[in-house]
Amino acid sequence: MQTKVKAKKKKRTFKEWINSRDGQKVLVITAFMAIPLLLLFVFTYLPFGKMVSFSFYDMKYVGAKKFVGLKNYIKVFTRDDCFKALRLSLYYMLGSVVQLGIALYFATILSFKTRGGAVFKGLMFFPYLINGIAIGFIFKFFYTRGFVFDTVLSWCGFNLENLPYWLKDQRINNFSLVGTSVWRYFGQNMVLFIGAIMSVDSELYEAAMLDGAGKFQQFRYIILPSIKTIILLNVILSISGSLSAFEPPYVITSGANGTGTYFVVMHEIAHTQQKVGLASAMAIVLLVIIFIATIIQRLLFKYVFTDGEPPVDSKAKRLADKASKF
Repeated sequence: MQTKVKAKKKKRTFKEWINSRDGQKVLVITAFMAIPLLLLFVFTYLPFGKMVSFSFYDMKYVGAKKFVGLKNYIKVFTRDDCFKALRLSLYYMLGSVVQLGIALYFATILSFKTRGGAVFKGLMFFPYLINGIAIGFIFKFFYTRGFVFDTVLSWCGFNLENLPYWLKDQRINNFSLVGTSVWRYFGQNMVLFIGAIMSVDSELYEAAMLDGAGKFQQFRYIILPSIKTIILLNVILSISGSLSAFEPPYVITSGANGTGTYFVVMHEIAHTQQKVGLASAMAIVLLVIIFIATIIQRLLFKYVFTDGEPPVDSKAKRLADKASKF
């Protein structure tokens, strides 16, 4: 009887394994993973960890620092120029609702065959490509007394003496700044909506028209449910942008006359007053607020797009399926 002799595999050295195909594959994968993760850690997580540690100290950029515990966080909620500045975010949140409504309206129209639709898409998206600082200077002269906006209104029959100071009157100046943000960002939202609407199957529209559904019914029962993910994304981006509005009030008014948003006040505290610990605490509080707002939005959208029905528990559903089989 012939015996089978099993040849023992020769154990490769580390150098031989590295030069082999398997070793090269592992080396490339590890390199492509390690370099981005290293950059992410150095430029994102490490500075964030430093900022968290700074929020527990009374310190400046240069000099000694003193540990104060949670006092900086208490100041965020008690100082008039810190937490109360978040009230101005309500103006920008209201503007984001208008912004999303305009973007969804134009996206619905331009998603279908429209004469000159490509030109309108380009013109509406163009403001988003302009630098925020440049837009700030444009609207600073646009709203200045006697300049562009007042001149256009005077052509329409308005008396210049009866017009308000768009950047000084505290009843109207925040709405003027919000209009700047709406003009800049609604083109971005519109492009995202157009991409989502054009991905909807055209047969759904044909079936809806055969059933006698009008344009509004098609929009409500076909378009809205199909693009709910993009709507949620735009809402999250708009709300987080409203809480962190900085460029319009900083460039146009420098935060004067009651236009200093949370970011403008944080910039003032960090770079002018040199209170780095308090500014770091403000940044952490803002991050928590944005995180909570995002969770609330996801829950609301989950409820809205299920026609008001609560989500079915998966375990209960499995038990019900088993019971139905018996």
